[in-house]
Amino acid sequence: MESKYGFLKMNIQEFENWLTSQRVARTILTVQQHHTWVPNYSHFNGSNHFERQQAMKNHHVGSNGWSDIGQHFTIFPDGMIVTGRSLEMTPACIFGNNQHSICFEHFGNFDGGGDQMSQDQLLAIVKATALICSKFNLPVNQFGIIYHHWFDLSTGKRNNGTGTNKSCPGTNFFGGNKVEDFLQHFAPLVAAEVGGNVVTEIPKDLGYAIVTANRLNVRVGASSSFSKASDRQPVERGAVLRVYDESNGWLKISKSQSHWVYGRYTEPVKRATVNANVLNVRSGPGTNFLVVGTLPKTEEVFIITESGDWCRLALEEKWLSKRFLDFVN
Repeated sequence: MESKYGFLKMNIQEFENWLTSQRVARTILTVQQHHTWVPNYSHFNGSNHFERQQAMKNHHVGSNGWSDIGQHFTIFPDGMIVTGRSLEMTPACIFGNNQHSICFEHFGNFDGGGDQMSQDQLLAIVKATALICSKFNLPVNQFGIIYHHWFDLSTGKRNNGTGTNKSCPGTNFFGGNKVEDFLQHFAPLVAAEVGGNVVTEIPKDLGYAIVTANRLNVRVGASSSFSKASDRQPVERGAVLRVYDESNGWLKISKSQSHWVYGRYTEPVKRATVNANVLNVRSGPGTNFLVVGTLPKTEEVFIITESGDWCRLALEEKWLSKRFLDFVN
């Protein structure tokens, strides 16, 4: 394992060990797959991982105006993995669909006629995706693992590649970038790596809260007199936390560790699953309000407010009909 410019470079075994030690407060529901397109294989010389990662960060910050590099990880042609932004930060990768995601950028152009993916990179992509699915209890399907191509570039609406979409992660990425390509070629490889669908039943007594402060410190006890947790970064605004206990206004956000946040800077939310084939997202609590998007069946959401038969998504002015939601708890 090497470090430079604030990034870590790891092989897949080092990545597995490193990931095991990471404690992430925000709830993760999806893992994104992207390709860099440019830079591509012609820009990689076998030893310039850090320089290429830093160049991407410079572009994302200087040209795009983002606060950091967009992705959490980049997987290079030789199978090495380089870290990007903090896991506590949402990625800047799929417009309107980043909040509960981990983002992989795969170095190369995997459109037809582009780069031929190396075996080392292929194996690292499958293994790394499987490790994320295992750590965060994600289903190995088209809702737990998502391609950029499935979302409209300008609206963020999921259309499975039928609108004004990027080709990302490439028309030749593991046999194609369509949902059916994913199900036929990529999902079986990831499922075999994790031993099937890794999702386990969500505990009935588990609660959720969304962070309303810009950054919220995690402490080792239920009081501001306790020190900050040394193995956790502060939690960012909009992160949905799992709540295991409450004491004097403080929330315990780890099942195994004494890690607490001050509840004053959070709001309780409820976890729910869409049960309609397609559910309209509206700008207000009623059918007279404008449709601003749609959600597919089995999509998971977090609800902060209920108004009659309508529910508002956490920290957004977006509303869903309650009759088409199944609440987890």
